[in-house]
Amino acid sequence: MLDRIARSGMGSFLGVVKQFGSVPPAGMLSFPRPGLTMAFDFAMRGERTLKLMQSLDDIVLHSGGALYPAKDARMSPALFEASFPHWRSFVPYIDPKMSSSFWRRLTEAEA
Repeated sequence: MLDRIARSGMGSFLGVVKQFGSVPPAGMLSFPRPGLTMAFDFAMRGERTLKLMQSLDDIVLHSGGALYPAKDARMSPALFEASFPHWRSFVPYIDPKMSSSFWRRLTEAEA
């Protein structure tokens, strides 16, 4: 990922790497899981930035990683499914009177 970012010429103005422990996630949609997490902030430069984000998504997807949904505004339904394969077990707990653009964007095809 770092090499891909460097080659893109779109350096992140903030980068954070954290190591999670081996404790299993507590919730149905919990993000923490064993391994490393990397967070980057990029200036939005239109299509160039979106192309880099898709490239990084591909690395995450093909390495069995996950995207943190609370920090992402463009995650695809496929990456959400790969990141949280048991998300459907959460559906019975959703209040039908509440909705979000995030949830509609990522699960609408499933409804």
